Amino acid sequence: MPEARGSSGALRTLPAKRIVACIADAAKRWCDADYAPRLRATAAIAARLGYSTPVVDYALDRLFGGATRAALESAIASELGSVDALDRVAERRGAPAAWARGVDRVVIVSSDTTIGVALVPAIFALCAKCDVVVKDRSDVLVAEFFATLAQEHPAFAGAARARTWTGGDDPAEDAVLGAADVVVAFGGDEALYAIRARCATEARFVAFGHRASIGRLTRDDVAEFDDDRAERVARDALLYDGEGCLSLHALFVEADGDALRRVGATLGAACERVALEFPGGARSPQRTAAVAAYRGIAAFRAAGGHGDVLRAADVTLVVDSPAGEPPPFLPRVVPLISVTGDDAIARYVAAQHLPVQALGVTAADALALALAEQIGAVRVAPFGTLQTPPIGGHHGGAPRVADFIRWIDRE
Repeated sequence: MPEARGSSGALRTLPAKRIVACIADAAKRWCDADYAPRLRATAAIAARLGYSTPVVDYALDRLFGGATRAALESAIASELGSVDALDRVAERRGAPAAWARGVDRVVIVSSDTTIGVALVPAIFALCAKCDVVVKDRSDVLVAEFFATLAQEHPAFAGAARARTWTGGDDPAEDAVLGAADVVVAFGGDEALYAIRARCATEARFVAFGHRASIGRLTRDDVAEFDDDRAERVARDALLYDGEGCLSLHALFVEADGDALRRVGATLGAACERVALEFPGGARSPQRTAAVAAYRGIAAFRAAGGHGDVLRAADVTLVVDSPAGEPPPFLPRVVPLISVTGDDAIARYVAAQHLPVQALGVTAADALALALAEQIGAVRVAPFGTLQTPPIGGHHGGAPRVADFIRWIDRE
C-alpha cells in the first residue's frame, strides 16, 4: 500500500553523517522559540494537552537542544562501533566486519500525552536510512519537524511522514503496521497487545508501556535537605503535571516524625516557587474530582493522627503516605513515604508491581545503582534531571539505533 511504503530508500544514497548533520541543523532551528513552525506546534500542544506555554517551551528546548550532531553521532557509535557502519562494511574488533544496514520501513505509534516522545526513535530510524511513518493522535509537532527536515534535504520528504493514528479496527492501520519491519509503540498494556497483533510475524516490536519514576532520600540526604535540593525534587514532580513516565510519582524518605515533616514543609515551599515558573495545566472534571477524593482521604487519616496533608499552590503533598498503597498517579499529587532503608523501597516496588523507569537520587552512587538493579529501574539520575534524559540514553532500557538495523557480516 502506498501509505506504508512511500518512496522506499529515499535516504539510502546519503552518507549517515550527512543525515545526522541535517537532523542536527533542523533541531537547532527548532531551539528558537520564535521559529514559526515551533510557535504553531507550541500552541497546538498546549491546546491539546492543557499544559501552560512555559511547560511546553521547556519540553521543546530540551527535546531539540539535545539533538546535536556530536550527541547523535556519539549515541550511534556507542551502539554500532562507528557511524560509518551505517554506510558500508566496517571493521570491528573481535568480531567479523559488518554493515549495519537500516531496515526498510519503521512505524512509530506515539503516545497521546508525552510531548515529542515519538521524535527521538524517529530521528534514530532516519539516521539508519529507514523510511519512517509516525502515527500520532495529533501530529502537529512531528509533521512540522519533518517539514523542516525536508527543507534541509528533499530526501526527507519521502522518508519521514506523519499521519493521524485512527486505531481501532481501521483496515488502513492494519496495512501500515503489517508492512513495517520495525514497529515502535507507546501506550498501556491493552493498546500494546492490540498493536502487536497487527504486525507482521517477523516484525521487530519495540514496546514502551506505562512506567513510573520514584525518588529516594537517604538519612544523610534528609539531614542536608535544603531549598535548592527541594526545588530540584519539585521540578521533577511538577513538570507535565506528573503525567509522564519520567515524572516523580512517589518520594521515599528515610525519616519519620519531625524529620519527615521538615522534608514535607521544605518541599512544599519549593513547590510554591516552582509552580510560579511552571503553572499547572487544565484538568478534566474527572481528574479534579479524583485529586479532591485522594486529598480528602489523606486529610481524614491526618485528623486521626497519621500523616499530614500540605497544600502548596495547586500541589498536594501527602506526608507519611501509607506504605501499603500504590502511588496515586494524579496531577500534582506527591506522596512522601517513610521507609527504613533501600530494602523497604524494594519491598514496596515488588508488592505494588510498580514498573520503574527512573530512580531520582541526590547522588548516583554505587548504593543508588544497587537499588536501581533491585527494583528494575532503567535509569538513575540526580534530582532535577529526571525530565531531561540525554538523547543518547536508553529509554526503557532499549537501544537508540540498534533496533532499526540488521547486521550483514562479511567473513
